[in-house]
Amino acid sequence: MSDPAMKLHILSTGIMECDHTWLLLQAGNTITDRHHKDKPAAWGECPTHAVLVETPEGRILWDTGVPRDWETRWAPTGFQDFFPVQEDPAGPGYLDTALADLELTTDDIDILVLSHLHFDHAANARMFDNGRTRIIAQADEIEGVKTIEGEFQGAHLVSDFSGLPLEAVHGDQEIVPGVSVISTPGHTWGTMSLRVDLPESGTKIFTSDAVYLGASWGPPAIGAGIVWDSVGWLESVDKLRRIQQETGAEMIFGHDAEQRRGLTLAPDGHYS
Repeated sequence: MSDPAMKLHILSTGIMECDHTWLLLQAGNTITDRHHKDKPAAWGECPTHAVLVETPEGRILWDTGVPRDWETRWAPTGFQDFFPVQEDPAGPGYLDTALADLELTTDDIDILVLSHLHFDHAANARMFDNGRTRIIAQADEIEGVKTIEGEFQGAHLVSDFSGLPLEAVHGDQEIVPGVSVISTPGHTWGTMSLRVDLPESGTKIFTSDAVYLGASWGPPAIGAGIVWDSVGWLESVDKLRRIQQETGAEMIFGHDAEQRRGLTLAPDGHYS
């Protein structure tokens, strides 16, 4: 049961650009980088967001967006050429300024929940290594990244999360009343989605990269260029669809630029 005091804020945490073939597999497309935008490709925006839920039990933050130093931090992976960020590295548009717009700092967050540990979701997790914020990830994700050899594997950049006091959740789990995680693996070992049951706005499900776009959702669901387990991914989409049908939830997808334009973003408003 949700509490009438709950508020949900959607924070802008950096807008990447990319070839949308990464997000939506289409026949005949090959992935291009930022130096070849003129080639036939579905190049466009790939926004990131975080979710702040204020509850009587404390403030919960979901994901952290991209880092200000993305150009240099991502250099070992090459992703700086495939996912360049639009925002000025010295300006607003990142997690710290989004929190500041709400007169908050990282020390005001009681629980940080990471949907998974990819470079555009866990990049700012170290900002919360302050001795008081609990940092939560799915157990399978925590175990999975232990198998990485070297600086990175795929979109997992080890420096983002190594040494952090990650607290494991197992499967579907309630974090506090009205706020739950849904185990939706497939994109990675332990990708999670977030369910928030609001007293006025109803249920909202933030899919993270379990579903990139409304076009991915279907039906039928359409796969993406970064999927660890395709069968597991399809099963997770089917699971989310069942929950959506049971609850009437509004689905908010991981990187949907068109959907983003219709959302209320902090600090201009919130959901309750």
